[in-house]
Amino acid sequence: MMEHSTSLSKNCLLKRLIICLILITLAVLVCTDQDYYNLLGVSKDASSREIRQAFKKLALKLHPDKNQNDPTAHDKFLKINRAYEVLKDEDLRKKYDKYGEKGLEDQQQGGQYESWSFYRYDFGIYDDDLEIVTLDRGEFDGAVNSGEVWFINFYSPRCSHCHDLAPTWREFAKEMDGLLRIGAVNCGDDRMLCRSQGINSYPSLYIYRAGMNPVKYFGERTTEDLANFAMQFVSSTVTELWAGNFRSSIENAYASGHGWLITFCADSGDCLTSQTRSKLAAMLEGLVNVGWMDCTTQADLCENLDITTSATAYFPPGATLVDDKSNVLFFDTLDAKEIYREVIKLLPDLENISPESLQDRLAHHRWLLFFIFGKNEQSHIPEFKKLKVLLSNDHVQVGRFDCQSSPSVCNKLYIQKPCVAAFKGKGLNDYEIHHGKTNLYDLVAFTKESVNSHVITLGPQNFPGNEREPWLVDFFAPWCPPCRALLPELRKASKRLFGQIHFGTLDCTVHEGLCNMHNIRAYPTTVVFNQSNIHEYEGHHDAERILEFIQDLQNPSVVALTPETYKELVKRRKRDEIWVVDYYAPWCGPCQALMPEWKRMARLLNGLINVGSVDCQKYSNLCNQEHVQGYPEIRLYPANTDSANHYFPYNGWHRDSHSLRVWALGYLPKVSIDLTPESFNEKVLNGKDHWVLDFYAPWCGPCRSFAPEFELLARSVKGKVKAGKVDCQAYGHLCQTAAIRAYPTVKFYPYLGAKKKNAHGEHIDTREPKEIEKIITARIESIKSQSKRSKKDEL
Repeated sequence: MMEHSTSLSKNCLLKRLIICLILITLAVLVCTDQDYYNLLGVSKDASSREIRQAFKKLALKLHPDKNQNDPTAHDKFLKINRAYEVLKDEDLRKKYDKYGEKGLEDQQQGGQYESWSFYRYDFGIYDDDLEIVTLDRGEFDGAVNSGEVWFINFYSPRCSHCHDLAPTWREFAKEMDGLLRIGAVNCGDDRMLCRSQGINSYPSLYIYRAGMNPVKYFGERTTEDLANFAMQFVSSTVTELWAGNFRSSIENAYASGHGWLITFCADSGDCLTSQTRSKLAAMLEGLVNVGWMDCTTQADLCENLDITTSATAYFPPGATLVDDKSNVLFFDTLDAKEIYREVIKLLPDLENISPESLQDRLAHHRWLLFFIFGKNEQSHIPEFKKLKVLLSNDHVQVGRFDCQSSPSVCNKLYIQKPCVAAFKGKGLNDYEIHHGKTNLYDLVAFTKESVNSHVITLGPQNFPGNEREPWLVDFFAPWCPPCRALLPELRKASKRLFGQIHFGTLDCTVHEGLCNMHNIRAYPTTVVFNQSNIHEYEGHHDAERILEFIQDLQNPSVVALTPETYKELVKRRKRDEIWVVDYYAPWCGPCQALMPEWKRMARLLNGLINVGSVDCQKYSNLCNQEHVQGYPEIRLYPANTDSANHYFPYNGWHRDSHSLRVWALGYLPKVSIDLTPESFNEKVLNGKDHWVLDFYAPWCGPCRSFAPEFELLARSVKGKVKAGKVDCQAYGHLCQTAAIRAYPTVKFYPYLGAKKKNAHGEHIDTREPKEIEKIITARIESIKSQSKRSKKDEL
C-alpha cells in the first residue's frame, strides 16, 4: 500500500513537471513570436540593409495578396510590418531595445501596408546589388567625406524613371567597380537625408568628393555618358614615356618606393586603350605610376627593353630595366580590373609594428593599427593598401600589431579579438576602436573622424571618478546598430565642446562589471558625470541635440520647480513676469519626447519669458492641488493679472520648440503701435523718428505666425526705432499707397532730416527679427555717415 502511494505520488509529480514544461515552452513561443527581431528572423545587431532584406523576403511570402484563403493573413502581415517600421527607425529601435513594446505605447501602430507588387518591384531597388552601396542617414556623411569619389543615385521606389534607370545604373556600377564608389539612397525610407541634400526630383544623380560641393548630373542616362562624366572627378595621371624622360621617370619613382605600370603600344598585338589606362591610373593613384610608350616612335628604346609586340608590364621598385626581367610582371589581359587586382597583390603589405617600438611610435604619430592574432586575413585585404594614401592628408600612418607577439600590450588595451583602432598621436591610451563595417571607405571615414576628434576608449584604468572636469560617457555594445550610429555624432560634438567636457566610450561587452555598477540596462546609454551629479541623455542621436543637452546642463534654461520655488516664483511672480510650466511624469513617453523641445524653447525665450517644469511623480501633492489631469500638461501664467492662479493651457497639436515659442510669445505685452491712416501720415511720414512697420491682414496665417516675431523686433529696437502695425484689411487704401503686394510685408521708414519720407518706404526682404535689426542698424549708420559728409562739404 505504501509503495503504491509512493508510485502515485511520483506519477503526479512527473505530470506536474511535464505540464509546467509545456506551459513554459508555450510562454517562450508566445514571447518569441512577438519579439520583433525574431519576427523578421534577424539578429539584434542586424544592419538597416539586413532588416530591409529580411522584411522584403517575408513580405513576398506572407502578404495577404498571396494568401487570400488565409483569414489570419492580414493580422500576420501587420505584425511583421510593425516590426519592420520600428526596427528600421533608429530612435524607435532604441526605445524598443530598452523598454520593449511598452516603450512604443505612445507611437501610432502601423496599420497600413503596400500591395504585393510594391515589395516585389519597388522596395529597396538596389539592396541586392553588390557593386552599389545603399546608404542610410547614419552612413552617408562618413561615406562622402571618406576621400573617395562617390556617385550617388537618389531615388524614390514609386518613381517610374528610377526603375527605368536601374538596369543602366547596375551596368555602370559594374563598369566603375574599383574606380569610384557607386551609391544609392532610397528617399522613400530616408526623406530627411534627401531633404538635407536638396533633393526635389527623382532620380537625382550627384557626384560627391571631399572638399568639393556636390555636382549634379544632367546628361543622358547611358552607361557611356555616365562614365565620361564620372571620370572628370577621378584623379588620374598617365605619363607618356620616351627616350628623353624614361630613365629619370623610372628612377624617381623607384626612389619614392613606387613602381611603374607601363603599356607598350607596337604595330602588332593589342594595346590598352587610353580610357583603360586612365582607369588604372585612378585605381592605383598614389601607389603605382602609370605610363605608356609608343614603340613605333621609340623603336630603339623598346628594342633595348626587348619589347617586340604590344604589352603591359609592371616594374616593381628596383626592377632591372634591361637584361634580367625576372621580377617584371607581364599581363595577358586587357581588363582594367584584372590588371589592378594583380598589381595591388604585389604591393608591400601593411607595416608590422614591433612591441619594442610601439610606445614611441604612438607617442609621436597618428596611427591606424590592425590588431591581429597570428595569422589574420582581415589586415591582408589587398584594397587596404590604399589606406596610407587616402589618410596621408591627415598625417595618419597605417600598420598592424600582432597581439600574440606581446599579449600584455593588447591586454592593457582590453583587445581580445582582431580589431582596428585609431591612435591620435598622444600615446597608448588615447585611442578609439572601430566598430563599423571593415571596408575601405568605412575605415577611412572612421579614422579621419577619430584622429580629429576628442573621443577616447575607456576602461577601468581611465574611467572617470570624481574628477573636477565633467565627462560624457557613452555605454554601448558593438553589436547594437543605434550605438554605432551614435559614435560619429559623439565625435562631432567632442570637437565643438573641446576644453569644456571630456568624451569617452565604454564597451559593455568587455567591461560588464563597470556597466552593471552604473546600472546600465540598454544600449546606448549616454551619461554626463559632473563630480557627484549624474545626468542621462534621452534625446535623439545627433550632435546638435547632444550639444544642446550639455549646454543646458552648463546653463539650465528650464527651472526645475519644487513646491517651495513654485509658490515663490510662479504664484508670487512679479506683475510684469510671465511663466510657462510643463507638468510631467518621468515615465511618460510623450513627456520624454517633449523635454528636449521644452529646453530648446526655453533658450529661445531667454530673457523674455520664464520657463519651468514640475515632476509630478516627485511632487504629486502639488500637481493634485493644481488639478493636473494628464501628462504633459503645459500652462502659461500671464503678466498683469489680478489672479495668481489664472493660466492659459496649451492646446496646440504640435509640441516642437518653434510652435511652443510662437504660442508663448503671443502673450507678451504689446510694444508695437497700431497705426491708422492719420497716425501713419502724422507720426511715420511727417514725424522725426525712424519707423519699422508690419503690414498685415488678420486672416493671413503667415501674418499671425510673424506677429510675435515682430513684437520681439519691437522690443529689441525700442529706444532707437519705433515699431508700428498696419491692418491692411481695415485700411486697404493706406496699404495700396504704401505699394503693399503681399502679407506680411516689412518696411523701414528712416528719418532723413529735411528730406520728406516716401510713402513706399524701404522694403525689407526677411522675417527674421535679428536680420531685420541688422539691416535697420546698418541703414541708420549709413544715414549718419552721409549726414556727417554733408556737413563737412558745407564747411
